Amino acid sequence: MKTVLNVIWLILCGLWMCLFYLFAGVLLCVTIIGIPFGLASFRIGLFALWPFGRKAVERGDAGAPSLIGNILWLILAGWWLALGHIFTGLLLCVTIIGIPLGLANFKMIPISLLPLGREIVPTDEPFTAASFGTPAPSGPQGPPPGGQGW
Repeated sequence: MKTVLNVIWLILCGLWMCLFYLFAGVLLCVTIIGIPFGLASFRIGLFALWPFGRKAVERGDAGAPSLIGNILWLILAGWWLALGHIFTGLLLCVTIIGIPLGLANFKMIPISLLPLGREIVPTDEPFTAASFGTPAPSGPQGPPPGGQGW
């Protein structure tokens, strides 16, 4: 199912988003001070190309430079990118077929807001709410509190 959704995503919006992020990354890498932001843009672009089956997680070793860079990114570009993902996600959610694609756009909001100190990792989860940041139920947790169970 992830492959089918990724192919539909690639055709409808993933390719364009990837090209936009890669172009912005090249422009940012022209200057020395923009290289970390350009690398973050490349990371987001590759994530935008094939988002189903992957998620963005925070790195544990990110420190103060990532925080300062994220504040600059948020002020200069992050909120514009997040608004674009919200708007596109809402438009895609208008149709039933577009709902998974709209949810993938919503999944990209956190990394477009604060990209530094994050990495993209594969997930082995099926297409569920957990792939969008909501924890999925992990099965039976034992008997209910105060009772013997079944």
